[in-house]
Amino acid sequence: MSSSASSVVNGGISFWYADDGLPAVREPLPGDASADVVIVGGGYTGLWTAYYLKKAAPFLRITVLEQKFCGYGASGRNGGWLYNGIAGRDRYAKLHGHEAAVRLQRAMNDTVAEVIAVAEAEGIDADVHQGGVLEVATTPAQLARLKAFHRHELAYGEKDRELYGARETAERIRIADAVGSTWTPHGARLHPVKLVKGLAAAVEALGVTIHESTPVTEIRPKHAVTPYGTVRAPYVLRCTEGFTASLKGQKRTWLPMNSSMIATEPLTEEQWAAIGWAGRETLGDMAHAYMYAQRTADGRIALGGRGVPYRFGSRTDNDGRTQAETVEALREILTRFFPSLAGVRVEHAWSGVLGVPRDWCATVTLDRSTGLGWAGGYVGSGVATTNLAARTLRDLVQRDSGQGGRTELTELPWVNHKVRKWEPEPFRWLGVQGMYVTYRAADQRERLRPGTESSRLAQVADRVAGRH
Repeated sequence: MSSSASSVVNGGISFWYADDGLPAVREPLPGDASADVVIVGGGYTGLWTAYYLKKAAPFLRITVLEQKFCGYGASGRNGGWLYNGIAGRDRYAKLHGHEAAVRLQRAMNDTVAEVIAVAEAEGIDADVHQGGVLEVATTPAQLARLKAFHRHELAYGEKDRELYGARETAERIRIADAVGSTWTPHGARLHPVKLVKGLAAAVEALGVTIHESTPVTEIRPKHAVTPYGTVRAPYVLRCTEGFTASLKGQKRTWLPMNSSMIATEPLTEEQWAAIGWAGRETLGDMAHAYMYAQRTADGRIALGGRGVPYRFGSRTDNDGRTQAETVEALREILTRFFPSLAGVRVEHAWSGVLGVPRDWCATVTLDRSTGLGWAGGYVGSGVATTNLAARTLRDLVQRDSGQGGRTELTELPWVNHKVRKWEPEPFRWLGVQGMYVTYRAADQRERLRPGTESSRLAQVADRVAGRH
């Protein structure tokens, strides 16, 4: 028995807001203003940046401008995966050498612990459970990719990663057809909205000014322009991720890729006993069109994947509304993984956008000639990466303003990386739609024709995507 589409809460931003409640909205910008640093975007990147800058230099006048409210975008809609993955590491290894990429990976490993430590220090209860990340294979081709992925991660210095066979995987979590998995301790489940609300409160307590309901329409050197007035500052930092295309001149900078999620009703003790998952690892798979999931603090499964991957003209959704066929596709993944949950109700569905650069590489930049900075392009790995980006932006601003020098973070290979723009429409839309149709076809072919070779269709899609 599947839950009818009419019984599912669709949109409402995300399940996380339905669970924790919408925040009280802060006042918009009252008129022209000045600051030492203006941050555009009140998600994780912007709030972490404000936090670390104000901690390092309490005298700084910092203003955060947010078009809706803090956490309205990906920071309040993601899967709650705090983990050590970073988009673009392999490309950075090719460009800057293996050791540079190892340093980047080591920084990401440390970042997971940093977020947990700061949340604890600031009294932010974000339902954090550090159970690590478990990624599973359910076909021979996926198992071959998983083993190669495991070896690859070890080569980047991750000595505490473990590889499991079918029996050991089932001891952690009982997924139908699972033939193997890889686990890293560098990961935790959390409640995204509790983190972003707590972070916004901590930033305000430090003396940072946050203006909500204040869309920035244009960023130029020393100016952030809004309908209510312009904020002038020596440094203007763009932290807008999937909403970057709405800014003047940024239409083709990062593509707003759509990701969708569902949350089940709370499972019974008997249902959890049948599944296992006592370690509460964040869960992913090795499909080309992959899934991601967590066991929530209140005993649900929150599971996500690609729905409609991209809207023509880089448009974004309206409060997370999700197409019925996407909800059904995610339910199908849920019941394929856990057949015993075929009768479980899906209570909430939502979507959000993540920022995808043309070369799929996350970046952090400060242009010293203009004072303009930005960070993003996390490609769905932003819960932790935003923190590393923010600490790096802090160091770059301090170095430029004479408050500090070079640091380990300012020398990481993703700093000041340049990315070409996406193609104009309709080529952008055709390319992304075709890419995900091909990835899904590759996954289907691997399920129907078991073999250890990855489908060649996926290689075609990778070339179209520019991932390699």
